[in-house]
Amino acid sequence: MINAFSYCLIVLGIVFWFWGTFPLLGHRSVLFKLHSLSVADTLGSMSIVMGLLLKIPSEWPLLILALISLAIWNTVLGYVLAYCSSSGREDV
Repeated sequence: MINAFSYCLIVLGIVFWFWGTFPLLGHRSVLFKLHSLSVADTLGSMSIVMGLLLKIPSEWPLLILALISLAIWNTVLGYVLAYCSSSGREDV
């Protein structure tokens, strides 16, 4: 039962990864594309790590560290990318 749930979480994570790439093909703003990509990538990666946590519980310290790192890194990176893309260039 836990094996099946683990595989479901991993597949869900892969679905989130692909779901986040589809808005890149649209004609919306760069900020919308970055936001949707970063949210889907974060959720997908966290789902995959949770699936791995169920699959190999002996490695829980490293996997919990990976979850915390994903949450912090992807959030901060999203803010940095949004700030950099919204600031105007003063130089010619």
